[in-house]
Amino acid sequence: MSDEGRKYTTVSIPKPLYDKIKSRIEGTGFTSVSDYVTYVLREVLASLEEEDKEEVFSEEEEEKVKERLRALGYLD
Repeated sequence: MSDEGRKYTTVSIPKPLYDKIKSRIEGTGFTSVSDYVTYVLREVLASLEEEDKEEVFSEEEEEKVKERLRALGYLD
């Protein structure tokens, strides 16, 4: 997706962190610290969204599973 038509905002980070990132991206495909930070934040958010999507058992469902495991002799 091109950057044309996108709106941007400025986020401040400590200068030592900026310098560390700038050093880290040397020789990579990232053309700026901003590009790298955007990439990392997207990855973190995608990971968090995946975690949120993971289904968890309701208490009722969990109890049914436990009952089945008890009936099979896996739980006391």
